[in-house]
Amino acid sequence: MELGERSFPLERRKPDWVVGLVSGLAAGAVLMVLDILWSTVVEGGGPWRTSHMIAPIFTGEDAAQISEYRFSWSIVAIALGVHYVLGMVFGLVLAAVMTPMHLDATAAKSIVTGIVAGLALYVVNFHLITTMFPWLAELRGWPSVAANIVFGITAALLYHRLGRTPPSP
Repeated sequence: MELGERSFPLERRKPDWVVGLVSGLAAGAVLMVLDILWSTVVEGGGPWRTSHMIAPIFTGEDAAQISEYRFSWSIVAIALGVHYVLGMVFGLVLAAVMTPMHLDATAAKSIVTGIVAGLALYVVNFHLITTMFPWLAELRGWPSVAANIVFGITAALLYHRLGRTPPSP
């Protein structure tokens, strides 16, 4: 065997879409709990602040102009729907990237992938999306960076742990 030649064939695997969905959904739940705790304990804006920032994507910008973030079934339902759908989409994107590149092979690779993915998600959410929804720029900052990194790590590690797909024929 020549130098640099592999002694085993590079396995071809397909993403596990169900595990991608579950990973994104679970990571979204972790992110939601962190957001509620952070906005209540540290920022003092109350647990519904982020919901009142997300819902206007569908209800209109005027809804983002309120000064008190009170509980509202409709606001929270819309925000939760958006949050979890986007979490599942992100879980699918992670599955599509991690599997063929073998980034889910080890916990360490998954963690690094999750950090990079979380940072990329922060840029998309708080710098690109804010061009369409400018009121979301208020959520920019280190707490959102950290939350997106936690989301990315959680989704990537869950995909690593739950998604042990066999090689394709």
